[in-house]
Amino acid sequence: MDIKKILLTGNRGFIGKHLYDNFEKNGYQVNTLEMDYLIDPFWKPKLYNKVKMSDIIFHVGAISDTKLQDSGTMLFYNYEFSRVLIDYAYELNKKIVYSSSAANAGSGDGIPNNIYGWSKLLTENYGIAKGGGFVALRYFNVYGPGEEEKGDMASIAYQAYKNKKIKLFPLKPTRDFVYIEDVVNSNLQSFDAPTGVYEVGTGESNTFETLIDNMGIKYTYTSEDKIPSWYQFYTKADKNKFLPGWYPEYNIKRGTKLYKKYLNERYDK
Repeated sequence: MDIKKILLTGNRGFIGKHLYDNFEKNGYQVNTLEMDYLIDPFWKPKLYNKVKMSDIIFHVGAISDTKLQDSGTMLFYNYEFSRVLIDYAYELNKKIVYSSSAANAGSGDGIPNNIYGWSKLLTENYGIAKGGGFVALRYFNVYGPGEEEKGDMASIAYQAYKNKKIKLFPLKPTRDFVYIEDVVNSNLQSFDAPTGVYEVGTGESNTFETLIDNMGIKYTYTSEDKIPSWYQFYTKADKNKFLPGWYPEYNIKRGTKLYKKYLNERYDK
């Protein structure tokens, strides 16, 4: 695929910033679009023109707050906007690489635990049903340099480092923790990927205790009644569903070692 012009949504976010820098470094012309764009009452025709002028779309932008209970807001930004974008891409024969989430799968039963997960699953299903060049990348728990501005949605690794301690939920829930560089590489590998839904993780499920121990941070526990009803207790990427030609380079030991080094150099001067 001859690619020169990329439309990137969510370029100011954690993953979007990494993709923007990488695309520019590799000589692509990057056109960007952020959430405040939707305030414009004429956003649809303007979006159409942005899609028309692009060779490929990387749709990263979304509300990522898994705690948000306002379904109207969540579904408008994460589904309705995505649906319109997918329709335009289909009409203009443009490929979309969509940043999805392991929140779609709930705790392994395929049923999302929260509104955020449903918004991502609905978009995935719509893109696949529409046909054309639609690729969904299901990210698992992403961590690494650049997530400092995510606030409560930043990884437990960052929150623990920032506060020098952390309170974990009991019962030892586990996650597939994936380093940001692997996420970026999965996007770079997706230019020529066939239509489908692919999982982006390590293929390993680790406890939060393992993650925090690797970061060298102390932790205590909350009580069980503090665990939200929508909480996801288990995630693990299926290696058989990885993107063709892509494989993670950073397991939890290597990823946390690099991340701790980055944080120490940046904040403990």
